[in-house]
Amino acid sequence: MDSLSINTSTNKYNVFVGTKLRFKIATFLEKQYKKILIVTDDQVANHYLEDVKNSFDSKVNIFSVIIPAGESSKSQQQYFNLISRAIEVGLDRQSLIIALGGGMVGDLAGFAAATYMRGIDYVQVPTSILAHDSSVGGKVAINHSEGKNLIGSFYPPQAVVYDVETLHSLPEKEVRSGYAEVVKHGLISDEIFFHQVLDTDLTSKLSNEILTEHLLKGINVKATIVQNDEKESNVRKYLNFGHTLGHALEANLGYGQITHGEAVAIGMLFALRVSEKTYGVKLPYQPLYSWLISNNYPLTLPTQDIESLINRMKKDKKSLNNHVQMVLLKTVGQPTVEQLDDDLLKQELDNFMRELVNH
Repeated sequence: MDSLSINTSTNKYNVFVGTKLRFKIATFLEKQYKKILIVTDDQVANHYLEDVKNSFDSKVNIFSVIIPAGESSKSQQQYFNLISRAIEVGLDRQSLIIALGGGMVGDLAGFAAATYMRGIDYVQVPTSILAHDSSVGGKVAINHSEGKNLIGSFYPPQAVVYDVETLHSLPEKEVRSGYAEVVKHGLISDEIFFHQVLDTDLTSKLSNEILTEHLLKGINVKATIVQNDEKESNVRKYLNFGHTLGHALEANLGYGQITHGEAVAIGMLFALRVSEKTYGVKLPYQPLYSWLISNNYPLTLPTQDIESLINRMKKDKKSLNNHVQMVLLKTVGQPTVEQLDDDLLKQELDNFMRELVNH
């Protein structure tokens, strides 16, 4: 087992990465809890809910709530249902919520923990590759029909317990989704790491050793940034590389029609194109494109209304004075944030969408 500590201005917590950790969750908690509510989805529950329940002794009152899998559950209705369940089972300020699942479950359960009785403890037990990014850093949220994660907070967990064995039950599209964030961490931090990821064939079974190595590197990149900027006032924005267009595509297509990581993959390609145009540099657009194609990322989309995409991009949390701000790269490992003129953005987005169709 590997572990690392994350120190922020509001909390210090540990991230544990290894195998069979789901069978001993209690050993990773610094407090004892009399009541625990496990939040999971209807796919993860079949595989791992009983394992996590049985990791606690009989003195602990364990309750669960199972929500429909998919991004569409990160909604106001599911949030309200979750709060109602917490009230029903009598959670108090000394209780714990466990988020057992992927990024959607972690965001939803974390937001419920942040707001129930003005905040109770929660622990992230991620079961997706994507959640190596979302489970670390304390961002919790639900979606609004007008945009992703518009209702949320910064609320760090008490611990992150990452059992990489749970990743072997993921469908192929969720492996793709998660590895887009691994690629992102490479692009914003380290060219060597980026090329290591591009040497990975996602269509074959990944070993626990490879998964652990890549996930720990990705978590380290995020941890370093979060420790310097917990509330996203400066460098934490770099973690949104590829997300400005990615989030807009998710909302435009309808949540769940494309996975978060698949949308971010397209967003990263666009960010590389805009970076090349803005800084007059050559970036690894083609190597990334080729890797995405060889690993079956869906890069051809239904025709998108450019104005609609730009309007959604303006609702991104980085936007300022109704102008789109995007994370760009001056080179691999050197991210920056630029405000983009509407006309330039429209032209580049139109060219990019045509290029994807004709590539």
